[in-house]
Amino acid sequence: MTNSKSDFDLKCHRCPVCDGYGCPGNMPGLGGVFENQNFQLNCAAWQELRKSAEEKTCLQDLLNIKVSPSQLRCGPVTGAVENVGYEHEEDFYFPYLNAANQAGYGLCVGDGFPDEKLHFGLEAVKKIGKKAAFFLKPYPDSKLYERIELVKDYAQYIGIDIDSYNIVTMRNLVNLEKKSALQLENFRNHSQLPFVIKGVFTQEDINLVKEVKPDVVYISNHGGRVETRIGSSGEFLFKYAGELKNYCKEIWVDGGIRSKLDVQTALFYGADKVIMARPLIRAVYDGEFEVFKEFHD
Repeated sequence: MTNSKSDFDLKCHRCPVCDGYGCPGNMPGLGGVFENQNFQLNCAAWQELRKSAEEKTCLQDLLNIKVSPSQLRCGPVTGAVENVGYEHEEDFYFPYLNAANQAGYGLCVGDGFPDEKLHFGLEAVKKIGKKAAFFLKPYPDSKLYERIELVKDYAQYIGIDIDSYNIVTMRNLVNLEKKSALQLENFRNHSQLPFVIKGVFTQEDINLVKEVKPDVVYISNHGGRVETRIGSSGEFLFKYAGELKNYCKEIWVDGGIRSKLDVQTALFYGADKVIMARPLIRAVYDGEFEVFKEFHD
């Protein structure tokens, strides 16, 4: 590790509980938009859903759920310098993805600006020797097709980050677009790989899912980092998982996962895979691999 811990401390306040109350608006950094409101709601939702299960006398069923590492994935993280505190962007990707792989997690690789971020993630996946889910930003079609070609031989899934045209940290840096159902269908057909729509969080997104029928619906508000409606990924899962299952094979969810109990809650309410980022980022920076094992049986 080439970084001093003070680098990370500029981006994260190391709160005893990472619930969004210690870093309002810290972007770049690990905070979120709306003064962290959705970040906070994401974290709180899982406890609220457990209370709901208890009221319906099915909490024990939730607690009895066995969690396999195969049900977990590391989040598609980029921006190691501006958001995490690394001195060099490339230093983050292999340790992060390799720790997830060693813990038995599925791998997710993100896209970003400049283009080197996607390349660093791809090189880490090649070095590990496992395929990953690659989540591409909604660039203009010609550039997006180039990115699909770049990663598809190393991809288990191809996903489009449908909401990231709205992400604050990329605003005024790149040209990102809101994609139509036809464009998404064309991307899926081109890649010939299982297709993920990531960033499903509104009724408009549900309508898009109904039309495209992706292999995977990924419920997310970017950990509260994208400007969308106010709400949590947990409550969205609770309300719409049953409906969404009619139009996809699997549902993935992220946002506010801080414990094995949170993972069990997400699985109980309809998720097939659970994705985490902030706790794993801190664990990798601090060299605390055991944290990865705390989320499964």
